Amino acid sequence: MNSLRQFTRRKALQSLAVPPSQGFSTIRLWQRHFNSTPAVASRLAGIDPSKLTVTKTSSPKELTPAKDLVFGKTFTDHMLAIEWSASNGWDAPRIVPYQNLSLDPSACVFHYAFECFEGMKAYKDNNGQIRLFRPDKNMERLNKSSSRIALPTVDGEALTQLVGELVKLDSRFIPSARGYSLYLRPTMIGTQSTLGVGPPGSALLFVIASPVGPYYPTGFKAISLEATDYAVRAWPGGVGDKKLGANYAPCIVPQLSAASRGFQQNLWLFGEEEYVTEVGTMNLFIALKNKETGQKELVTAPLDGTILEGVTRDSVLGLARERLAPNGWTVSERKIRMSEVAEAADEGRLIEVFGSGTAAIVSPVRNISYKGKMVDCGLKEDEEAGEIASQMKNWIEGIQYGDEDHKWSYVL
Repeated sequence: MNSLRQFTRRKALQSLAVPPSQGFSTIRLWQRHFNSTPAVASRLAGIDPSKLTVTKTSSPKELTPAKDLVFGKTFTDHMLAIEWSASNGWDAPRIVPYQNLSLDPSACVFHYAFECFEGMKAYKDNNGQIRLFRPDKNMERLNKSSSRIALPTVDGEALTQLVGELVKLDSRFIPSARGYSLYLRPTMIGTQSTLGVGPPGSALLFVIASPVGPYYPTGFKAISLEATDYAVRAWPGGVGDKKLGANYAPCIVPQLSAASRGFQQNLWLFGEEEYVTEVGTMNLFIALKNKETGQKELVTAPLDGTILEGVTRDSVLGLARERLAPNGWTVSERKIRMSEVAEAADEGRLIEVFGSGTAAIVSPVRNISYKGKMVDCGLKEDEEAGEIASQMKNWIEGIQYGDEDHKWSYVL
């Protein structure tokens, strides 16, 4: 079987495993090796879809009934893998049977967290066509993440084409029912065997796929949040705005702490001003009326380094400016303090609050625990979602499943 083991056991570029104690001489060595001038870059191979090889599994998996799908628990028959080295660039891409990786215990991904990933989905429309939703945005963000941690970048169009080949090969795993999709996880890791700290001399890009069902199988269920100021998820100048695995593990303990008090997620506040940033791993939107003018405003935090540049966030903003603004709404990317949200709730000006992300599209918020009191987020007792959240879900889902002909829908 065409296995990944030959690659992952290889001790790539061991000559670059320089101890960090060598100081500036080490830095100069890395700089020479990773010279990024156009002349050098042009000699390194890019991702070439024409060189794709496909090895099909000899043991196809049984399909899990759609009703039994649990997020991230079931995987398709195949995976995409592309190796990279600092001396040669990208090797020929391969689709191989889904399998374990074999890595040296000294691989830099284990010790210094050289890892980034993306989350995207493939959908099957009423005509059986398979569609991706804004894959260009995922590729753009993948490159921002990888370059921030000295991993290689990719040709987004080429990788999208290869992801499409993987999806088409495993298309039988995509349920046809509305709300179901194939979750795709492009991941890049540094694989160089070294305990020296520096840019990895080798890397692996792989894509795995998992069929998933609706986030809310029986309809919306509004959540309760705990405003969190004792832990900080991200800060300007850091890496919280990149999709790195290292950003997620530190959030688990605060989430468990909030859950122990009956809350589904953390609402991350930042700074002495207690600016609202994100909810759990989702971006956050707040709909409220202006105190002086009564103008309706949809607010989300700006891209200042404290939030992830969400694809769904960008989609909500785009649709709001196109479809809500003509009806009197102001759409803002601005800092908003938690005290402003609480004041709007007290004065009856808070219309609704919801999170946005790939998994759920939108996630309505019922209330927020803040400074010992519950902030009501505008939903009636018998409501699970506000009007804007419901509209956004319907609009985005309509594009994803091909009900609406839209430039964001990429047909394979």
